[in-house]
Amino acid sequence: MIDAEIRTQLIEIEMMLAHQQKAIDELSEMVIKHGKVIDHLQKQTDMLQTALEEDIVKPLSEETPPPHY
Repeated sequence: MIDAEIRTQLIEIEMMLAHQQKAIDELSEMVIKHGKVIDHLQKQTDMLQTALEEDIVKPLSEETPPPHY
């Protein structure tokens, strides 16, 4: 009787561990994806900052309006 209870508890613990491992793996993949997105956004921000510093992008007050105005 006790052996059957212990076996049942052990199986339940193993199942919980398997679910936790799956959740950890999914979260790890999500962190990696988000890291890649953050890196991409950081590169874009750096490029925009460089463009602003080099006066490639003018403030709106200095922009000439398009010909159709």
